[in-house]
Amino acid sequence: MSFLKNRTMLGAICIVLSLIICFALTPLFNQSVSQKTTVVRVVKDIQSGEQITKDMVQAMEVGGYNLPENVMTKADSVIGKYAKADLSPGDYILAAKLSDSPASENAYLYDLDGSKEAISVTIKSFAEGLSGKLASGDIVSVIAPDYKKQGSTVIPTELTYVKVIGVTTSSGYDTDQTGTKTEQSSSTNTNSEKQLPATVTLLVSPEQAKILAELDSEGKLHLSLAYRGTKEGAEKFLAIQDKLLDALYPKHSQSQSSTSLTGSTTSASSAAGGTATSSSANTATKSQSMESEGR
Repeated sequence: MSFLKNRTMLGAICIVLSLIICFALTPLFNQSVSQKTTVVRVVKDIQSGEQITKDMVQAMEVGGYNLPENVMTKADSVIGKYAKADLSPGDYILAAKLSDSPASENAYLYDLDGSKEAISVTIKSFAEGLSGKLASGDIVSVIAPDYKKQGSTVIPTELTYVKVIGVTTSSGYDTDQTGTKTEQSSSTNTNSEKQLPATVTLLVSPEQAKILAELDSEGKLHLSLAYRGTKEGAEKFLAIQDKLLDALYPKHSQSQSSTSLTGSTTSASSAAGGTATSSSANTATKSQSMESEGR
């Protein structure tokens, strides 16, 4: 105790400690603060679900002190991925905000392989869209009142069974995206669950797409539910529709095979004239083949 009471010794100890802090600990702290690291920063607004391109981000050096552990440090590891949240210029990109696949609400659009197309039709009244009860995966029949202005209401053979791949409200969100609805209701004081479908997106062939576009422009179509159940059950209905299309458009099945083998984006003929032209081309090809065999 007498040692601690000695003012001279206490002063010396304080001086030594201060020197240690000034010349040892402080430089180490400053070094850690001034240490630079590369991070990826946003330079353009990126919407949730949007694919990140090279011009949206920039790699730059910043102070490495107190940075989040999961901050992205290489631009190449970010480009091509999808944003899971809205990002603004100046934001650092974190791994938790990136996804390798598109948002679930748009996933069905990334499954298109060229043989099928996605087309949306407008639901102009509550009844036309099955009172808002349609859902992705449903098989519907398209009813056309006064079809081709012939005075009769029919289900066109081409549209006997069609698959629903999306039901969208006027706000642009799919009705089956419960997470999105929750976010909407929290950001606004409206009940998003009461929003009615504005459009229905269908998976169709090029021939079906043209007929649907005509019906939609005329404002005359009605959707009736034909099947809701398992994916295997839905495929049976679609197989029946494909056979009907093959019978109506012989070029339909050939175009699908050609698309799957070569990746060609050429669509099948959609009118009688186009079918006749295809038949003439096939006849000419056979004639050339016979002449070659004769030679």
